[in-house]
Amino acid sequence: MERVNSKHGPRLDEQMSQEVAGLVQGPGTGGSRVDEQRVPEPAGEDQPETTTAPAGELRSGAPKGMSSRDVEDRSRLGRFITMSALPGDRATLIANARDNDAPADIITALEGLPEGIRYQTVSEVWAALGNKNETTRW
Repeated sequence: MERVNSKHGPRLDEQMSQEVAGLVQGPGTGGSRVDEQRVPEPAGEDQPETTTAPAGELRSGAPKGMSSRDVEDRSRLGRFITMSALPGDRATLIANARDNDAPADIITALEGLPEGIRYQTVSEVWAALGNKNETTRW
């Protein structure tokens, strides 16, 4: 049995539910709470598209001496070297990365590390691979 309001008929109930759908459901199918005047107009035919980084790189809070891409790549390396492998040498790091299903490019990079050196942190490994770390920490 369908529940309806006893004060109104089914048609009026449906109309009233549609009127408040945007408030109940939020943006999307039922409507939006956003004022139409706040929605930006698209760029014209002869104008460039808008971008969040018009001058090039995003201002993402990357530390001095590193780009956003460097931070992302070092973080990617760190995902495949767990804390149990550190401090560790080349063989330990490679074995740990393989255990963590590291992609081939990470394994190849780790195989290029020199023998006999124990690395304390992922940042040390990153620097030994020929990359730059941040110049100032805080």
